[in-house]
Amino acid sequence: MPAPDTTGVRADRLARLRAAMAQHGVDAYIVPSSDPHLSEYLPGRWQGRAWLSGFTGSVGTFIATADFAGVWTDGRYYTQAEQELAGTDIRLMKIPSGASLLHIDWLAETMKAGQTVAVDARVLGLAVARLLADALRARGITLRTDLDLLDAVWPERPALPPEAVFEYEPPYAVLPRADKLHAVRAAMAKAGAQRHFMSTLDDIAYLFNLRGADVSFNPVFLAHALVEPERATLFVADGKIDDNLRARLQRDGIRVAPYDDAAGALRTIEPGSALLLDPRRVTAGMRDQVQDGVRIVEAVNPTTFAKSRKLAQEAGHVRATMEQDGAALCEFFAWLEPELENAARAPLTELTIDERITAARARRPGFVSASFGTIAGFNANGAIMHYRATPEQHAVIEGDGLLLIDSGGQYLGGTTDITRVIPVGTPANEHKRDFTLVLKGLIALSGARFPVGTRGPMLDALARAPIWAAGIDYGHGTGHGVGYFLNVHEGPQVISPVAPPDPHTAMEEGMITSIEPGIYRPGHWGIRIENLVLNVPAAAAAGAGFGDFLGFETLTLCPIDTRCIDTSLLRGDEAAWLNDYHRQVRARLLPHVDGAARAWLELRTKEI
Repeated sequence: MPAPDTTGVRADRLARLRAAMAQHGVDAYIVPSSDPHLSEYLPGRWQGRAWLSGFTGSVGTFIATADFAGVWTDGRYYTQAEQELAGTDIRLMKIPSGASLLHIDWLAETMKAGQTVAVDARVLGLAVARLLADALRARGITLRTDLDLLDAVWPERPALPPEAVFEYEPPYAVLPRADKLHAVRAAMAKAGAQRHFMSTLDDIAYLFNLRGADVSFNPVFLAHALVEPERATLFVADGKIDDNLRARLQRDGIRVAPYDDAAGALRTIEPGSALLLDPRRVTAGMRDQVQDGVRIVEAVNPTTFAKSRKLAQEAGHVRATMEQDGAALCEFFAWLEPELENAARAPLTELTIDERITAARARRPGFVSASFGTIAGFNANGAIMHYRATPEQHAVIEGDGLLLIDSGGQYLGGTTDITRVIPVGTPANEHKRDFTLVLKGLIALSGARFPVGTRGPMLDALARAPIWAAGIDYGHGTGHGVGYFLNVHEGPQVISPVAPPDPHTAMEEGMITSIEPGIYRPGHWGIRIENLVLNVPAAAAAGAGFGDFLGFETLTLCPIDTRCIDTSLLRGDEAAWLNDYHRQVRARLLPHVDGAARAWLELRTKEI
């Protein structure tokens, strides 16, 4: 994490921003954590909020006025933000659960009639832009969306990433892009639209069976796309698609155009036609390019639903990938545990965990990269939900306590995401109590059965119930969708108490979702146990007329450390679930490991 701003670097950047604001008559300037594709992980060019404030969490909004600067972020990042904003005049503005747009209310209440608020519409989501405009208009405050002041104040601003785009091929690419385009056009016709514009990178990568490396940890590339009845246009920077790939795309009716031509293509759509847009997945800047008279059909991108429902062959590749990932983890933990017990070893740090776990995965077939920055948090650092050790600030792993490791891999056959907690030294009774409560939450949701179409947020309380019963809660959602060699966070489904149970969050067969309850005690320890699960048909319900049900198949294959369990808190059926899970883990992973990794696997999957 950044050291305190003793040199005044951030103060100088903020002064430059305020000078640019004054030059343009702007009273407040907003820098969201976003890019023209509304990505979660941002290319360097659009990391302006982190550059200005020093806060590096993945969620946050920066606002500056002439005499105030603040970062709005939620409970997952409070501790991190407090540390990273230390030594500056930038305030942490805490967002309670379910209040992600609190900064809009602050602007409406703080700014005066006649003042001007500005934001770059090219990185502002359309749905958020509408809420912002309405709130400010009601108070007589002007909103400008045509200013990118970062260009004026950030001389070393990174350029667009140059990495090449590559084709995602069989056997892992199960469905040809021609078939996917046909399905999108059918959805367009059903909605009464002749064109469909897309900006979200995972949707585009999925649709065209292409992958890239423009965004850390996610195999996607910067692009927009316009799908029409007879052709599709992919807007991507020059030099990223070679001649051979360009020719193959042309054979499938796909034209490649310069990245910057996307806005112009929207401006040329003739009035009287209909354009399908997803207001949650397109920026206000792109929407503003569409002429009056073009009928806008607002609906979820068809690809968002399609890519979330993994095909049977895709699920098969994911299962095989989970075996390789689990074997890598066996190798890693077989190295780690003796190291922790070796008093003569060199100091072991959180940074070493990241290096070793990534190296173990890299030796497995099909591995491409990590799927996110490894979170290795010892004791108090484990209570920082999105903690990331850095060379400047990290912990040495020594003494007694708990080590939380949240990590994942991008493989050609799927994306993994797993969290495990292991004891260092002797776990305390309090550690075991909290760990067992979290395990009970994982088991409760993992064994759930529910009707097809159940809204994802409705399932959240099943995981929290055992933790709530102890008077404890955790400040993050219980589950997120996971892509297929795509983004580790993928919609539309989500298991969270603050997500609205909208129709698009319905659980359908083939979706992959995380289950990750936790308990966090700031300054002491954090516990989270995470598996990925697949929605599969459940056994027929008793009687008739109740419809089809789904259940979860646990995909993740790695032992849960029984040394941290207080078995007196487990019911018989919960212990049976864990023993059955460990039998499956052992049977699936034994063919892939030998030596110390095999011995570790057998030891850690013994029955309780």
